[in-house]
Amino acid sequence: MAQNDVPQSPELPCNIKLASSASSFLFNVIGRHNDTLYRFLINCFDLKTCPSKKPINGVKTTDITIDKSRNLWFRIFTPTNTGDDAATAGLPVIFFFHGGGFVFFAPNSLPFEKFCRGLARQLSAIIISVNYRLAPGNRYPSQYEDGFDTLKFIDATELEGFSGNLRQCFLAGDSAGGNMVHHIAVNAERTESELRLPRAPFLTVELADWMWKSFLPEGSNRDHQAANVFGPNSVDISGVKLPSSIIFVGGFDHLQDWQKRYCEGLKKSGKEAHLVEFPNAFHSFYVFPELPEFDLLMKEMKDFMQQQLESSNI
Repeated sequence: MAQNDVPQSPELPCNIKLASSASSFLFNVIGRHNDTLYRFLINCFDLKTCPSKKPINGVKTTDITIDKSRNLWFRIFTPTNTGDDAATAGLPVIFFFHGGGFVFFAPNSLPFEKFCRGLARQLSAIIISVNYRLAPGNRYPSQYEDGFDTLKFIDATELEGFSGNLRQCFLAGDSAGGNMVHHIAVNAERTESELRLPRAPFLTVELADWMWKSFLPEGSNRDHQAANVFGPNSVDISGVKLPSSIIFVGGFDHLQDWQKRYCEGLKKSGKEAHLVEFPNAFHSFYVFPELPEFDLLMKEMKDFMQQQLESSNI
C-alpha cells in the first residue's frame, strides 16, 4: 500500500470530523511563516470559561494567581459529590498541564475545562490545571519554570478552602503537557508513525514541527533534551527517584513512536512505567467524552491511581 493510501484517521462521528477539519484550517490561518502567530485570531475561536463556586455537574472551580507579570495562574477543580467539605481533605491531587504544542490554549479553554471537570468527578480527585506561558512569545524553558513554580507555590502556600492531600499527588499532562510532566518531575529524524500518519486528526506532522520550532531555542532541533528526553543530549536520570508512570498511546497518533520510546527509556533507566494503547484513538482523543476510549481511559487512570495509593500506604 502506498503511503498516501494509509488511513490517517479512525472512523469518527461527523461532529468530531468537522472539529478536526476546522482546527486544521484555523491553525493554517493563524500560523505565520516567520514562526509567529496571529494570537488574537486564536483567541477569537478559543472559547474560555469562568470559574464557578456553584458546582456544575458536581464540580466547583476556583482560579488562583501566582504571578500577574507572567500571567501565571491555575484553576482548581474540586468535586462536591463526596459529602461535606471535610471529606475532600483525603482526596488525591492531580496537577494537570494542558496540551497545545506549548503554543495554544489555557486551563479555562472549553475542551480542557470540560476534561478536568470530568477527571475531578470520575476520579474523585482535586485537579490543579496550570496556565503556563506560551510559545513562540515565551520559549523554552519558560513553560517548565512555570510548572515548577506552581508546584513550589502550592507546597508553600496555605490556600483558603483547599483541603486536598498533597501527600497523594500525581502529575498529568496532555500532549505537550505530557512532555512537561517529565521535565517537571526530573530525532532529529522521522519515526515510522510520523511517516505513516502525517495527516492524523487534530495534530499533523507539519503542525507538530511548527510547534516544536516555536518552543525550542533558535537553532535547536528535535535532539534538544527538552524534546528528545532520552536522546543524545539527554540527562541521565537513573539516579533520580521518580514515581511510577503510565503512558497512553493512540493508534492514530503520529507521535506514538516518541511516546513508546519515552516509556522504554524510563524502563531502561530503572523506572516503573506502564504503556496502555488504544488502537482507534487519535491525538488528544480524551477531550471527546462521546468516544468509547474516553471511558476506557478513565478506568485505566482510576485503577492506576488506586494501585499507587495502595502500594504507598498513604
